[in-house]
Amino acid sequence: MIDKLSKWLDDVLETDIPHEVVAFGFNLYDDDNYNWSIELVGTSEFDINDDDWLCNEVTDFDTRETPFRWKKEADWNQILIEIVNFLKEYLQSGKYANTLKSKAGVGVGFVDGDIEILYAK
Repeated sequence: MIDKLSKWLDDVLETDIPHEVVAFGFNLYDDDNYNWSIELVGTSEFDINDDDWLCNEVTDFDTRETPFRWKKEADWNQILIEIVNFLKEYLQSGKYANTLKSKAGVGVGFVDGDIEILYAK
């Protein structure tokens, strides 16, 4: 799954980033029956102390229509841990790590949940 997720993220980030984007957020979804999905959004704000920054979406990079989907028998907390670990690794050595780190911050979390900040300038 990690190789497929990395390829998906590479494909998403291959595009030009709108200049209004100041941060990136990864939204996780529990699609029921151990089905999960993730999308990437670009936001016009970033605030390490206020999770609402992720609501100020500029673009979803078309990932709302084409999120990365997978099936795994795990609870939401385990999925979050795995995605956080993957994204931390991607921020270290992923093909477009510098693109993500060129903005004010990167966060991840389940929609309507807490946001974990993975990177902040």
